[in-house]
Amino acid sequence: MHTTTRALAAAAALTIGLTLAGCSTNSTGSSDNSSSSTSAASAHNDQDVMFTQGMLPHHQQAIEMSDMLLDKGSDVDADVVTLAKQIKAEQAPEIKTMTGWLKAWGEPTEASSMSGMDHSSMSGGMMSDSDMDALDKASAADTGKLYLEQMVEHHTSAVDMAGTEVDKGKNSDAIALAKSIVSSQTEQITQMKDMLASM
Repeated sequence: MHTTTRALAAAAALTIGLTLAGCSTNSTGSSDNSSSSTSAASAHNDQDVMFTQGMLPHHQQAIEMSDMLLDKGSDVDADVVTLAKQIKAEQAPEIKTMTGWLKAWGEPTEASSMSGMDHSSMSGGMMSDSDMDALDKASAADTGKLYLEQMVEHHTSAVDMAGTEVDKGKNSDAIALAKSIVSSQTEQITQMKDMLASM
């Protein structure tokens, strides 16, 4: 009898323990979900805003450069065309994501012209009007090389901007995107340098 009683008591204790564990897991799970949704809107700092406002036009210009190359037709190097399509496919969704963050944070999608120093530091690596004009007017045969040269510079500055966000940002989503940019664009820089070396 004692053995049966002990076994029943142990089973009851185990059941209660599992029930309590289940309850506590569920309650923390639900609180985590609610806190993560609010953190997307509130948990950010000035660095997150500066990074997002700076990266938006950077991405937009990369897409514009890629469109210029793709408009040149079939005489452009096929590998460069593939890369340009890849850059567009990666960066277009990120533009939507970053725009959404700024709206959720109640911040403008463009950096204020009042913060001249901050904005100018974030615009490093952006192509000038004359750079863009040169790319636009280049022959199909020359466009591939010029695109790669400009995009190496463009990506290098994006990696620098993203690295600063990883070090100093607060918003977990923005930091995750910055890490992704560092990884993908560093890989593309290596790829583009190899392509240039073989031209």
